[in-house]
Amino acid sequence: MVELKSPGEIERMRVTGQFVGEVLGELRELARVGVNLLELEAHVRERIKQRGAVSCYWDYSPSFGRGPFRNTVCLSVNDAVLHGLPFDYPLADGDVLTMDLAVGIDGWVADAATTIVVGTAAEEDLRLIRATEEALAAAIAVSLPGNHIGDISAAISAVARDYGYPVNNEFGGHGLGRTMHEDPHVSNVGRPGRGFRLRPGLTIAIEPWFACTTDRIVTDPDGWTLRSADGSRTAHSEHTIAITADGPDVLTLAPVKVQVTHPRP
Repeated sequence: MVELKSPGEIERMRVTGQFVGEVLGELRELARVGVNLLELEAHVRERIKQRGAVSCYWDYSPSFGRGPFRNTVCLSVNDAVLHGLPFDYPLADGDVLTMDLAVGIDGWVADAATTIVVGTAAEEDLRLIRATEEALAAAIAVSLPGNHIGDISAAISAVARDYGYPVNNEFGGHGLGRTMHEDPHVSNVGRPGRGFRLRPGLTIAIEPWFACTTDRIVTDPDGWTLRSADGSRTAHSEHTIAITADGPDVLTLAPVKVQVTHPRP
């Protein structure tokens, strides 16, 4: 069942979204060579506690994971792309790091993800990240009243096709609002004009993610972390948006420039 949100409810989601965007911005600054993934997890835990927010991941126990998830942020490195379980790992020069964060504030949820290269960046990794960012932008651009979920999905897969990347359709975007996952599902593969018709008040997370050379994924022994089946590198970009009469409204943008203290030189 799809629940449309009122303008006031969307503004409450924006409060959460701005916090999510702010914390992800902090993580982008903190994630340097030698910084441990557990340090990034600790930073997110502290920020959530300070804000009085609630992690959507803590105790999360879906059918596809080995629950409950006992962390507050998903951190996926190199060939890992989704549901990365933070562990004792110091980031190395050239690592590709995806950070995915969903929290609730006063009963309203927002969800976003970003991928960066730590230290020295290889051009092929930057190209992959750029593809997911362009796919996200293209998907947001067609998120207009009267269009369909299929238009969003087709926009994502068109960018992937232009870049030559295969697309997995097992995991994609989703509705959200009072909880992290609501209807409708937003696949990263689709046909224009198909699926649920977009209308004002719909709030969805759009999240294109690609692996360089495969559309297949495998699960780590930890029961959570999803990796490309062939070990190729991955990237993931995500925003929470609201469909309005005036067009798409991105809710997970940080309100100000992020400034943080690095945990080590």
